[in-house]
Amino acid sequence: MLILSSPRFARHVTPPGHPERVERAHVFDTVASRWAQRGGAVAQPRAASVDELVRVHEASYFDELASMAGRPAMLDADTFMSPETLDIALLAAGATIQATEHALDHHEPAFALVRPPGHHAEPGQAMGFCLFNNVAIAAAAALARGLQRVAIIDIDVHHGNGTQAMFYRDPRVLYVSTHQHPFYPGTGAAAEVGSGEGQGFTVNVPMEAGCDDGDYLLVHRAIVEPVLESYAPQLTLVSAGYDAHDHDPLASMRMSAGGYATVIAELQRIALRHGALALVTEGGYDLPALAACLEASFAAIDRAGKTPATTEPAAASSRGQRAVETARSVLTPYWREL
Repeated sequence: MLILSSPRFARHVTPPGHPERVERAHVFDTVASRWAQRGGAVAQPRAASVDELVRVHEASYFDELASMAGRPAMLDADTFMSPETLDIALLAAGATIQATEHALDHHEPAFALVRPPGHHAEPGQAMGFCLFNNVAIAAAAALARGLQRVAIIDIDVHHGNGTQAMFYRDPRVLYVSTHQHPFYPGTGAAAEVGSGEGQGFTVNVPMEAGCDDGDYLLVHRAIVEPVLESYAPQLTLVSAGYDAHDHDPLASMRMSAGGYATVIAELQRIALRHGALALVTEGGYDLPALAACLEASFAAIDRAGKTPATTEPAAASSRGQRAVETARSVLTPYWREL
């Protein structure tokens, strides 16, 4: 696995007390350094070009952000720019494209450790700490290469409203999200399934607060994995948000690092059977939990084809069962596998 990482991600500075803080970049640097010490490959990212951005973002939106470059700015109640933020956001998008290119060209996984995150950014609007939608930009780059089936699996605790909006009518991109609901940003109901030619290719699995490893694994095995297997993506992109962890301050889920490792391992198994796999960081705001989840994910990916070291979590609760039933009630007309 290739890791894309850079100390420059610490140059995006948010106000004191903001959850998406500079120290998250220090976590990325630390886990990337440990990966390199164990003999793993680490590369420096390059910035995305404007042409790569405007495949999913409005050109006027980039122009608006560019006009604020070099000074602090408040884009919404949660999303801020510091003097170097525009350059760092371009670097985050470019790192995600690079991870995708490496996965496709070398037939091995790649993981972009970036900030700011991206999945809330809409075509013409920053929100939820996000400026550019990194995973969507990477998916669009893959489509520009000629791919016809790209899957985005969003495991962040928040729904990726921006990613969904960008591909809502496009059957070439399957968007699957497991997320706490009702919760920020308010989107992601099971009934949101896409429109036009894209109908059925948006798969939302809203989950109640308090879901744990067993609930998540049930949802993935009952809903996410059958859909992913049926779609047979040439490329699977994972929006790897770790804020469903039990210690995260912004949500109310109860996942562990081991639970994340199991989910990542199972997604990888399906992704590599059909094509390539690339991952990019989204949320995760408790620093020790973020580090533990990344290390566990790296280990799970590194064990591909080897004896799995993950342990089976406890049985799912009624919360997980209800999430599966809700999703099936909406999605069965589109996915017979359910």
